[in-house]
Amino acid sequence: MKLPRRRFLHLAASAAALPSASRFACAQAYPARPVRLIVGFAAGGSTDISARLIAQWLTERLGQSFVVENRPGAGSNIGTEAVINAPADGYTLLVGATANAINATLYDKLNFVFLRDIAPVAGLIRVPNVMEVNLSLPSRTVPEFIAYAKANPGKLSMASGGVGAASHMAGELFKAMTGIDMVHVPYRGVAPALADLIGGQVQVLFDTMPNAIEYIKAGKLRALGVTTTMRSAAMPELPTVAEFLPGYESSAWYGVSAPKGTRADIVEKLNKEINAGLSDPKLSARFAELGGISIRGSAAEFGKLIADETEKWGKVVKFAGIKAE
Repeated sequence: MKLPRRRFLHLAASAAALPSASRFACAQAYPARPVRLIVGFAAGGSTDISARLIAQWLTERLGQSFVVENRPGAGSNIGTEAVINAPADGYTLLVGATANAINATLYDKLNFVFLRDIAPVAGLIRVPNVMEVNLSLPSRTVPEFIAYAKANPGKLSMASGGVGAASHMAGELFKAMTGIDMVHVPYRGVAPALADLIGGQVQVLFDTMPNAIEYIKAGKLRALGVTTTMRSAAMPELPTVAEFLPGYESSAWYGVSAPKGTRADIVEKLNKEINAGLSDPKLSARFAELGGISIRGSAAEFGKLIADETEKWGKVVKFAGIKAE
């Protein structure tokens, strides 16, 4: 049967439009089923709390469940590898953290290269660490602590949540910049480190503000300074370490990534919705309660943050000669 010319041209034009229409439909359809947000740490920590806040927001905005799944182990490498090996379809995402940047140098043999094998989606927040000490320590300021540590080399114990943990790296950076000598005492997580700090078994800990703030407010620990370059709105009276030690900066950050090869339209959609959440007064207030500072921006800007942090902490790992256990 011979088609009339007008009818033929109409059908041909419709066929030519199919690829772009199909791509548009895919973008509109995502997500069509629940999405997993993998966290490489146990429930209850700062990364987990951040993941659950953004998961709730995305669930409400996109009409599908965003479910947080905790896969702790190997300094978050187990959860990270699970995401990297997942299909690049947008249904398995990683809520990563500073540990991902540290681990790139800390571990000699990994089955992945984080910067190469992930697609950055969006940053969430930066959270300052707090330099906190046991109440029995005579130091009440950062300069007093440095002077006391120099007068008592090797006699102070610095707790951390584990070898290579963000709390460990913040302390090693402080040691490198001040030239003081402290004994590192790694724990299996920050909770037991905090318990021993309060009990006086160790003297100092560089902990994230969400973990520490209630103990500080309750008078169980003494805070000397926050580790970001700007004071925290959660504790505005507390000076920064950098006010006494210029150039010092150490903060935990959290953000969302996807497996490499995830479609650009999915990344863009997630980035847009996450940034909308960070601009929402209610959600941003929840993050602020954690002491968090929003990281709004493009996927490329979040990728640059990861690259910069990987380079920064790589230098500290090498300088301190730290090896993963």
